[in-house]
Amino acid sequence: MPIVIPKDLPAFETLSKENIFVMNEIRANMQDIRPIEIAIVNLMPTKIETETQLMRLLGNSPLQVNVTLIKTDTYKSKNVSSSHLDRFYKGFDDIKNKYFDGMIIT
Repeated sequence: MPIVIPKDLPAFETLSKENIFVMNEIRANMQDIRPIEIAIVNLMPTKIETETQLMRLLGNSPLQVNVTLIKTDTYKSKNVSSSHLDRFYKGFDDIKNKYFDGMIIT
C-alpha cells in the first residue's frame, strides 16, 4: 500500500524511482480505506536523507500510511534549509489535537 506524503517533498521523487508506492494527499483522499497515522520527529542532522530512509521502510507496509513530520519550534537547522522545515514539518501547536497510531523519534 502507499505512503502518503507531499508530492514536492524530495523523498517523493526518490521513492517513486525506486518503485515504492507513494501517493500525494489529493489522490489519497479519494481512497476508501482508513490509513494509519504516523508522526515522525526527525532529530537527525541529515533531514532529507533520513526522511527518505524512514519513508522507504514505511512504504513497504501492507497499510496506507499518512506521515506527519514534526519539528520543535525552537530548533534552528544547520544542515537543511529553514524553508524545507517550514514547508514540510509541523510544529507541536499544529498537531497537539491530532491523533496518531504511532510515532517515530530519530
